[in-house]
Amino acid sequence: MSATAVMNQVRALSRNGLGTPILLAAMLAMMVVPLPPLMLDILFTFNISLALVVLLVTVYAQRPLDFSVFPTVLLVATLLRLALNVASTRVVLLEGHAGTGAAGKVIQAFGEFVVGGNYAVGLVVFAILVLINFIVVTKGAGRISEVSARFTLDAMPGKQMAIDADLNAGAITQKEASKRRDDVSREADFYGAMDGASKFVRGDAVAGILILFINIIGGLGVGLLQHGLSFSQAVHNYSLLTIGDGLVAQIPSLVLSTSAAIIVTRVSTAQDMGEQVLQQLFGNSKALLVTAGIVGSLGLVPGMPNMVFLLLASVFAGAGFMVSRRHEGETQAEESKSRDQEQVTEPTELSWDDVSSVDLAGLEVGYRLIPLVDKNQGGQLMPRIKGVRKKISQELGFLIQPVHIRDNLDLSPNTYRITLMGVPVAEAEIYPDRELAINPGKVFGELEGIKTKDPSFGLEAIWIDANDREQAQTTGYTVVDASTVVATHLSQILQSHAHELIGHEEVQHLLDVLAKNSPKLVENLLPDALSLGAIVKVLQNLLREQVPIRDIRTIAETLAERAPKCQDPDELSAALRISLSRSIVQKINGLASELSVFTLDPSMEQILLKTVQGNSGTGLVIEPGLAGQLQKSVSEIVGRQEMEGRPAILVVSPPLRPWLSRWLRVANRSLHILAYNEIPDNTQVKVVATLGREG
Repeated sequence: MSATAVMNQVRALSRNGLGTPILLAAMLAMMVVPLPPLMLDILFTFNISLALVVLLVTVYAQRPLDFSVFPTVLLVATLLRLALNVASTRVVLLEGHAGTGAAGKVIQAFGEFVVGGNYAVGLVVFAILVLINFIVVTKGAGRISEVSARFTLDAMPGKQMAIDADLNAGAITQKEASKRRDDVSREADFYGAMDGASKFVRGDAVAGILILFINIIGGLGVGLLQHGLSFSQAVHNYSLLTIGDGLVAQIPSLVLSTSAAIIVTRVSTAQDMGEQVLQQLFGNSKALLVTAGIVGSLGLVPGMPNMVFLLLASVFAGAGFMVSRRHEGETQAEESKSRDQEQVTEPTELSWDDVSSVDLAGLEVGYRLIPLVDKNQGGQLMPRIKGVRKKISQELGFLIQPVHIRDNLDLSPNTYRITLMGVPVAEAEIYPDRELAINPGKVFGELEGIKTKDPSFGLEAIWIDANDREQAQTTGYTVVDASTVVATHLSQILQSHAHELIGHEEVQHLLDVLAKNSPKLVENLLPDALSLGAIVKVLQNLLREQVPIRDIRTIAETLAERAPKCQDPDELSAALRISLSRSIVQKINGLASELSVFTLDPSMEQILLKTVQGNSGTGLVIEPGLAGQLQKSVSEIVGRQEMEGRPAILVVSPPLRPWLSRWLRVANRSLHILAYNEIPDNTQVKVVATLGREG
């Protein structure tokens, strides 16, 4: 079977999830089932090859994260080596009396050829390898892993802030920022795993020493007592087998320890280790020339190996001169290139592309709120904002443009800001790891947390721990998470400023859609009857008072009928309110058969009418005392209606309605002001209060 076929089989097993179970089963089999010498040779050779592959991958990796699976590979390789030690120990003890070739050719070669068949030399070599592996390489790599893991975790907040700063400055895209955040997290996980994986190698070195003594002592006992070998023959056979077994295991262990030390000492660059060494170690001409001078001086000392020292001095001197000339050539090339650029490059003229347009609607968040909008971190705010836009678009009758979300390091970490046309209109502070318990007006207990106010409606609220959610709901609080708080606040802002979000493009699109079903209606309306700008103004007037424009057909028919007689947007808006009266009342009162309203006293209404008619063009002008009394009475009735769960509706004469709406609804957003002719004929009206009777 070819190597390609073997790799295809391995990939197929990995895809099917069978690779790891088969490997574990093979390790258990090596510990339990006796292996023939040929199988031991194959497995020991594979172990050495695996260690060399791992070493070369660490050398050629440009950064540690390129080999992030290394801790797992280190664990598997260590377990494989220990399983081989168990299997070879069994063979050595069972067949060692037959000679040094009883455990396979690999162990025999390491026992006889590598150490010259001298078990004393073998013991010394084995001891040196274990000391190098255990004391020097493994201990140093473990300490570096521990410190790197600690420093990486401590540096995570700073790296996250740096990524946010680059994203905010436009240096990177949102996709690049997400990738860099993922790399920061993976780096912390990698060094944490390496800190633990280094303990495997240390334990493997200790196990190698213990296995050495077990094999020698056990082999001598088996050879002398069971097989009747002489003491010298038993020492020769079992010592060489044990030393060969130890060396064939310790050399791959040393290679893997070196790989671990290399990968934790690497610095993330765009070069592999060989390029870094050549550039940084042999890239300084002064260091090479000074070294050549010192080595050459030693070569002139009598008694020294002069030829060797002088030869190396010549090599270092030649390398130093070559590096120096190369640096001079690179410097001249850079200077020439910069001069050419200065001559060719001229300041480019500004264009309209350099002027950035403002977003219709925007959301800016502090850096601690970024997980709320990052899908990779489980953020739910983006889908909820999309749902808010869809709901408002369906209710109002036109498409709400996308909300541009960006982070803003100038904000407090837990603060968000809503902007319209680039201008901030609302700002609030939230806690993403807590939930907001809102007091709807009647609760039955106290909660521990951070007291605040609901940013959407100004209700008393408390930021509580997520574990206290059920307790808060039982007490009567309405509990929502941080994403819902932001989405609700954004929804309230978009609805109250809907008239600012509709423009010529949106209105033209509405008319284009209407023209597909009623082409003649749109043809008669635009541009003969009304201009597009006048239609935009009329629709903005409706949306300013929360009147939906979903029934665009009725709106277009009314405008086409009224436009030849009147072009004033305010009068056209009043006519449209009469045409849309049924939908306006239903939006306020639902499906209730009775409409509870309050009115103005006739004398008060006459005073206000005379004021409006006597100040044509300036609007409603009221004596301050009367204005204060009227506002106070309206606020009291609105509060009483809200407590009873009914809408607050003021009915006035048509000339007064627009002026009172602009004046009174500033302080009472839940107040609805209707004209007498805006109430459908089939609606039952109940007057619950009259304003101004006492005055």
